[in-house]
Amino acid sequence: MRKLIYGMNLSLDGYIAAPGDDIGWGVPSDEWFQFWSDQLLATDLTLYGRKLWQGMSSHWPTGDQQPDATPAHIEFARRWRDMSKVVFSSTIDKVDWNTRLVTGDAVTEITRLKAEDGGPMDIGGATLAGAAMRAGLIDEYVLVTAPVLVGGGTPFFTAVDNWVNLNLVETRTFPGGVILTRYETRR
Repeated sequence: MRKLIYGMNLSLDGYIAAPGDDIGWGVPSDEWFQFWSDQLLATDLTLYGRKLWQGMSSHWPTGDQQPDATPAHIEFARRWRDMSKVVFSSTIDKVDWNTRLVTGDAVTEITRLKAEDGGPMDIGGATLAGAAMRAGLIDEYVLVTAPVLVGGGTPFFTAVDNWVNLNLVETRTFPGGVILTRYETRR
């Protein structure tokens, strides 16, 4: 059975994007960026909601060809392009870059994917992750919290039907006061 990991950058007040989908507050340091690149390398399959997919696919397919691309950005872009991805959406009809589109019930498909043999899966996008959270499918939460208050926007956590008890398994500090906390779901 695969592990399902939900991890994103978030503000101290719990948002992954400020109003207007503004993520300008979350510009990572080299160390912070390397953490996410290493996470990507350790991931067998990434699951995206439509909005996050559109953001990622607008930059990373050619991220290694940008004039200001650092070696870390080049490495991340190549990893991202090559890895297997699944996008859940009922409003788009085409995906590229080693990606499969699912238009049906996300929870059913995520449950099926979790039951397969294979390495860890990451899930990204607040709406998609929220559905997986409510269904009890998330095994690990990775929060990279920036020291900024944005006052509203897209929350990292969605409403859940029942308490979710967690065990803290890692903390780390990045430059600029950014804090990583990683929790496993206690079952």
